[in-house]
Amino acid sequence: MIRKLSVYGLLFLTILSCKNETSDTNSNSKLVSDDTEFIKLLESYNEEAYALDPMVATNAGDSRYNSEFPEFLSADYKAKKKAYYDSYKKLLSEIDVETLSATEKMSIAVLNWDIDINLEAMSFKKDLMPIDQMWSKNLDFNQLASTSNAQPFKTVQDYKDWMTRVDNYLVWLNSTIANMKSGITDGYVLPKPLIKKVIPQFETLASGAVEDHLYYEPIKMLPDSFSAEDKEAITDDYRAMISDKLMPTHKMMVDFLKNEYLPNGRSTSGIDATPLGADYYSHQIKYYTTTTMTADEIHQLGLSEVARIRSEMDTVKNEVGFEGNLNEFFEHVRTKESLMPFTERSQVIAFYDSIYNVMKPQIDKLFGKQPVTAFEVRRTQPFREKSAAANYSPGSLDGTRPGIFYTPIPNVETYNVFDKESLFLHEAIPGHHFQIALQQENEELPSFRKTLWYSAYGEGWALYTEAMGKELGLFKDPYMYFGMLSSEIHRAIRLVVDTGLHSKGWKREQAIEYSLNNEARPENEIVREIERYMANPGQALSYKIGQLKLIELRERAAAELGDKFDIREYHNQVLETGCIPLQLLEDKIDAWITKSK
Repeated sequence: MIRKLSVYGLLFLTILSCKNETSDTNSNSKLVSDDTEFIKLLESYNEEAYALDPMVATNAGDSRYNSEFPEFLSADYKAKKKAYYDSYKKLLSEIDVETLSATEKMSIAVLNWDIDINLEAMSFKKDLMPIDQMWSKNLDFNQLASTSNAQPFKTVQDYKDWMTRVDNYLVWLNSTIANMKSGITDGYVLPKPLIKKVIPQFETLASGAVEDHLYYEPIKMLPDSFSAEDKEAITDDYRAMISDKLMPTHKMMVDFLKNEYLPNGRSTSGIDATPLGADYYSHQIKYYTTTTMTADEIHQLGLSEVARIRSEMDTVKNEVGFEGNLNEFFEHVRTKESLMPFTERSQVIAFYDSIYNVMKPQIDKLFGKQPVTAFEVRRTQPFREKSAAANYSPGSLDGTRPGIFYTPIPNVETYNVFDKESLFLHEAIPGHHFQIALQQENEELPSFRKTLWYSAYGEGWALYTEAMGKELGLFKDPYMYFGMLSSEIHRAIRLVVDTGLHSKGWKREQAIEYSLNNEARPENEIVREIERYMANPGQALSYKIGQLKLIELRERAAAELGDKFDIREYHNQVLETGCIPLQLLEDKIDAWITKSK
């Protein structure tokens, strides 16, 4: 059902047809004529990427740029970023692909795709809406302040680096106001419901006792090895940083959002109501699904998937003996007291640990390659808990920081577990943790591919793994299996409501109503989800599109290989590449099928 990326598919097939033998250099040789030079080019691309976006370096465990935070919104930065992509695009055109290994041929195909899609993104004025309630850089930065993420706080220099980085971050935060003012003038503004969710995020950092401030957390973690003088100096500096810089800047942002930005917020819900228009949404579809599907095609696919999954849900409803219709069963699941068993947040974490313990004996049957990177479950940080979804935070490349599954628990008494087994499969094991950790640990991949992320592949894999629950010893309770179906229909609903919001004139309330009528999640979660789609058009499409492609490729391999099909080897073939566009993955699996025959 997915249309292929014809240009990049042809590129990859052309690359595959090239010989692997190294050619002798001659007067007609192109710029790169041996593997060593190509490896150097890829490493250079990654090194310059780290310098261009130091947050990526920090998250990867590279500490060289831990004091830096560029002025991402400045004209100088944008010019530097464009020059970076243009220069490597030119270098790639001069490479003699005949000298490259299979992994390197994949790398050049991926790199060309990555450069082109990023250059395309730069043609839009999305940076006139630089702040939202879920995806913007301030939220990523605040996570670093919590000391539970990638920013290290182990040495005196670490503490100094963070203060410098905060100063640089506040320059960017000030510039967001200037951009949003330009956005008001030109029609690039957020919908009002989203602005209302952003304001409290800044309010929590704008006032209160310094000792209770998020950015004071590093002081509570001062290493015992620090001298008394260093501890006193750092504490004084952090107090001043919070009271004299952070709080006033966040107060200024709150005042701007309340008094100027909110009154000018949009009453429309979709991105097509802004000057970004349909072209931007088409770009977002391409960026997030790595396909050339249209909004209409995706909308119709969503409607058909919703109908199919509703039929399966009816079967479960009848199995548990519920006599009402499916929509009444949704409400029954939302409010069933036995599905909300917790009184303490620690019980939620223990629940997820128990899921993992049930799965462990079965994992070897499905996966030959498994990560060595450690894994933990943690509660989502309170400052972002009310508007955040559950998510996975990757470990560091060197393995010193574990992969972390964060789950928001704003109200433990209403934490419903019916869909949480499938959530663990998706966000943790064997979903994001297996895929991302194996990608980072793969020594055959060049550095830039170890941290590369394509949502259709990564989220598609995570959704694909949810259906493995029974094979892994889960879903013994019909309500938990219904939870898996609920998770799948949730992603199918996304195809309908995301395209509805951004290409068919749907209002926020219409999307909420459609979701309430087709899934069992509580209304507050559905509202949060719909507003998430409003903030980042197209991202929600990637899950189902990627999942369906992985199912299609698995079924194709099983049908063509028959008794030779090994599910562990199929998973190895998928996972060993790391994130790549879906067409390149399909070409790889087809080549594997042919070779296996």
